[in-house]
Amino acid sequence: MKLLNSKAALPLVLSGLMALTAACGGTTSPATGGQASSAEPKPTTEDAKPAPAPASTPVKVVWWHSMSGELGKAVDKLVADFNASQKDVTVEAVFQGTYDESLTKMKASMDSKSGPALIQVYEIGSRFMIDSKAITPVQNFIDKEKYDISSLEDNILNYYRVDGKLYSMPFNTSNPILYYNKDMFKAAGLDPEKPPATYEELAAAAKKLTKDGQAGGSFAIYGWFMEQFFANQGAELLNNGNGRASLATESLLASDAGVKTLTWWKQLVDEKSLLNLGRKTDDTKKAFAAGQIAMTLDSTASLRGIVSSAEGKFEVGTGFLPKPADAKDGGVIVGGASLYMLNNRSDAEQQGAWEFIKFLADAKQQAYWSVNTGYFPITKKAYDEQLVKDNLTKYPQFKTAIDQLHATKPNQATQGAVMGVFPEARQLTETAIEEALNNKKQPKEALEGAAKEISNKIGQYNKTVAK
Repeated sequence: MKLLNSKAALPLVLSGLMALTAACGGTTSPATGGQASSAEPKPTTEDAKPAPAPASTPVKVVWWHSMSGELGKAVDKLVADFNASQKDVTVEAVFQGTYDESLTKMKASMDSKSGPALIQVYEIGSRFMIDSKAITPVQNFIDKEKYDISSLEDNILNYYRVDGKLYSMPFNTSNPILYYNKDMFKAAGLDPEKPPATYEELAAAAKKLTKDGQAGGSFAIYGWFMEQFFANQGAELLNNGNGRASLATESLLASDAGVKTLTWWKQLVDEKSLLNLGRKTDDTKKAFAAGQIAMTLDSTASLRGIVSSAEGKFEVGTGFLPKPADAKDGGVIVGGASLYMLNNRSDAEQQGAWEFIKFLADAKQQAYWSVNTGYFPITKKAYDEQLVKDNLTKYPQFKTAIDQLHATKPNQATQGAVMGVFPEARQLTETAIEEALNNKKQPKEALEGAAKEISNKIGQYNKTVAK
């Protein structure tokens, strides 16, 4: 695929990157990333004596990321450990605000080459990053060193592998699971050790759980959830193999998988078995912690916070994402972000970034990252680390997320869709869900309207790239 005009394409594509943040994006912070240099000081002479050997200057690698709060502290610890582990590379981590804000700053830095060597980009930015021609695929380094990726999680790599190539290295990874109040299940006569696995089972449970001012559950109006419901049915969200066989040209949002899901969701809201609390997952978390709802959907990265918020009040159970009883083989798509190397930095900086990427992928670092953030380890051997074993003992609910990841059937549906206007597509999806739940449109009509708009935006984007 060739970029017809990369500088012209970038503003068009980036205009679509609205203020939609993936889990754990932060607030805006000014860019402070400096320009790295690998220059060495010139040797000096004294009294005609032989010059001493030149001092070695570490290569500086600037890393832009979007991890704030406790996640930012975990990032800083990993960077400090890497810098202390060797003397050839110094990584400087710079928080850049939300994923969208960070991408906008990256675009602005490209002409001046004042940007980073490494940048964290959310998963739905994958198509844009590839089409931007601004990156060096990590596959280049993998092939050059014959770096063994067999130790990495296959279903995580699958998302970031496009045309058989890894353009970035996965970093923070999650998927959605069902959270439920075991105490409320017991009180309603439901088995607290058997969460609903299908749409039909969830609907039946929600009805039994709705009483005395409490509702069966609530799902935030989040486009990511709809994407997951598609994959869990083995259904593709876009044509052309989810945009992976070739550039997608059409949204399949209004296909049977979408209509069935939104019809089911709307019926539960109409029956008041599910509450419609809007788009913010924080609002469903609060309602769940307060015992106002018995079930909710959220990211695995929220697990520790959700369990902690219920401590002393009720026991939290976890289950796989529900799917229709007649669904084909499917599973969940990973969310989160990965790490890209910018190709306008020096070879030395890119090599330094690669050394840091390998450090982060190590089992010990992945164990620390997972335990302190709630994200999956991308490395299988991290589960052998005592730190992870102890964490699973403390939070046995996390095993649900691991099992769900490993049970996912690899195919183009679970690999996930890729399109250059994904942030806009998510917001249009959320608008369609709102229209249906608020009785402004029937599910099929709402989804057809959104699909048409998404397809139009995909068409506009595709004009910037050539097959």
